[in-house]
Formats: sequence, C-alpha cells, structure tokens
Amino acid sequence: MSFGRFSTFACLNDTQLELKPFIPVFIMVFLLMASPSMAQPSGPPGKNNFSLEAKYEYGFLLSHHLELDVFNAHFPAIEISLQKETWGSKRWEGEYAYPSLGVSLWMSNLGGFKEIGNAFALYPFINFPLKRHRENSLHFKIGIGAAYLTNHFDRIENYKNFAIGSAFNLAASLYFDYKRKVSKRLAFSAGFGLTHFSNGSTKTPNYGLNVFTATTGITYHLNKPHPYMKKKLLPRHYPFEFDGSKFLEMQVATAVATKDMTEQLGERFMVYAVFTNIMARVGYKSKFGLGVDYTYDESDSYLIKRDKGFEPNMRDATKVGINFAYELVLDRASFLFNAGVYVAGKERSEGDFFQRLTLKYHITDYWFANMALSAHLGKAEYIGLGIGRCIPIKYRQRIHHD
Repeated sequence: MSFGRFSTFACLNDTQLELKPFIPVFIMVFLLMASPSMAQPSGPPGKNNFSLEAKYEYGFLLSHHLELDVFNAHFPAIEISLQKETWGSKRWEGEYAYPSLGVSLWMSNLGGFKEIGNAFALYPFINFPLKRHRENSLHFKIGIGAAYLTNHFDRIENYKNFAIGSAFNLAASLYFDYKRKVSKRLAFSAGFGLTHFSNGSTKTPNYGLNVFTATTGITYHLNKPHPYMKKKLLPRHYPFEFDGSKFLEMQVATAVATKDMTEQLGERFMVYAVFTNIMARVGYKSKFGLGVDYTYDESDSYLIKRDKGFEPNMRDATKVGINFAYELVLDRASFLFNAGVYVAGKERSEGDFFQRLTLKYHITDYWFANMALSAHLGKAEYIGLGIGRCIPIKYRQRIHHD
C-alpha cells in the first residue's frame, strides 16, 4: 500500500525508522507465545494472568499549529504490550470491571520527515472495560510514560522543527478499542487512539505532537485466565476507600516546575503553584468539586516588565484561576481533572482558559504526592511536581448494621 512517497513498509534513509526489520520480531513473539513453556507457566492458574498484545497502527499527525502543516502525512506505527488482567483480589478491581494493567512499547517513523525523526515511547497503562459480554468487549485505555524522539529543534541544524525542543519527552495515550475473543486465550482487536508527545515547556519550542491512529491487533494469554471473583465478605473500610459516609474534602496541593523559554526570551524560569479544591465524593469512583488556583510564573514578571514598562509586584504577576474539578479514584492513586478560567493576573498572553491533569498518589490517608500537567487549550505550559494534603469534613456518618 502506498500513499505518494510514503509506503506502509517504506525503506527510508539511515536516520529514519524502517518497519520491515520488526516483522521477524512479531514472528518471534508469536512463536514464543505458542511454545509450551510460555503457554503453560508455573504456578496456580490465574496467579499471573499475563498476556501479550501486538498492534499495527496507521494514522497521521494532527496539525494544531500552522507551522506543523509541513508534516502532513500518513504513516504506520507498531505497539507491543505486556499486560496483566485483574480478577478481583482488590475491591477497586471489581468496581472498575476488572481492568488490565501493563506497559507498552510504541514506535513510528512519524511520516519519514528528517526534521522530526522517529519516535519511541515506553509507558505504563490501565485498560478499562467499558462493556463486556461473552466474547465481545469495548475498552478505554489510558497511559502515561516517557518518549524518545531522534530529532528535535536546533536553531542551526534543525530550525524547521517547531514541534519538539528536546529528545526526551512525556508520552500520553488514549485508546478506544473493540475486542473479539476467538478462544480462551486468543482475541483480535480494532480501534482508534491518540498519542501525545510533549516536554511540558521544559525545553522550547514545545507545540507538541499529536498522533491519531486506527489500530488492529492480536492478544494472547500466556496462561488460562483466572475466573473473575469478588470477595463475598469485605471489611467495613479499606484504607483510601469510600465508606459511604457523606463528606466534603478540602485538597491543598503545591507544584514546582521549571519552564524553558531560551528560544523566545533567552532564559529559563521557575513556576510555583498552589491548588485548592473542595470536593464532594459521590461514590466509590468519583469526586466532583470546585477549585481555586494561584500560579506565580517568573516569565510573567519578565513579560510585564518588558511589554508594560513597570516593575510588577507579587500580586501583579500571580495568576488566580477558578475551575471545575473531577477526580477519578483508583485505590491510592487517582486522576484529577481541572478546567477553568483566570480571573486575576496582569499577564495572560496564553489566554484566559486553562486545563490541568494531575496524577495523585496517597502516601498516607491524608498526604499525597502529585504530578501536574498544566495547559492552555491543549498547549502544555509546564509539568510540576509537589505534595498535597487532604482535609475531610464529614457531615453525615454511615450507619453500619451488624
């Protein structure tokens, strides 16, 4: 199959990724999967519950900036995943319909353009079943990890690459797919997804790359899948688990980031942020709420002084935002989504609307670590790390009946 100068398995020049050499890898993987040693692992059935998945993908770059239009092309990608199906050993697994946990290796030549080179991503993921019925199922997969891009911006040697300013980047993926079981261990899949590469402005330029692909794949269980099981008797309350009581929760979190603007302003700046959310837990999985953000970005002070001609104080350079919040809870870990608008701050050249995705992990009942990705209408602003504290305010106690 050929699309102009691009072919599905094109022989590219030495700096580009050839997909032909990966055909033997696929053959080797499936020979290993079919071997008796892999098909009959030691240990009780279902103790490991591992499976291998190989996907062939075909797609294109979503051009969200005019400067990226020159990279319009259709191209292939390959993804290989090792995953483990949960079966109910923990409460949250049953609540989320027994998702799969795993790690994926994703690779593509991104259309064969020497300016952006090849992409390699390695990321852990969780794959949620949306609908499961006998042999058929629908899934939603989300993954966050690291990516390596062979070519990035250089003001002398690669000045046309406005998309990415660094070799190492954050990789994020969202996929929907349909699976059809053909045996207890073998399934075929088809779907579509979005893969995003960005460094969160730790090195500019950083428009980011968004790759949209259609996928087809095959999954093979390395041993007989464990039958799904929910514990019939549960403790009244697990750590980090919703016990049915009605309460509000105040969350106060901090984040610190570095923001590279050497290409625009010749300097690197620090960003300091404080996020406060008031959340209401509405069930085992979900919290909804409202938030207020305070962000002090040293680059804002620089721009105010340069463009408006006065020395700003802390109040002038601090952006204040209000937002809606939603949190998806997975035992100790959770994903917090915020979307809102700035209501104060004299430097808002990136726009008034902002979004933030925060990955939280509870170290104790009340303290958590977090990684926050802040963006303006899809353009990453910074990636920050910090800690936070939860303060529960209970107003209705659940009554247990023995």
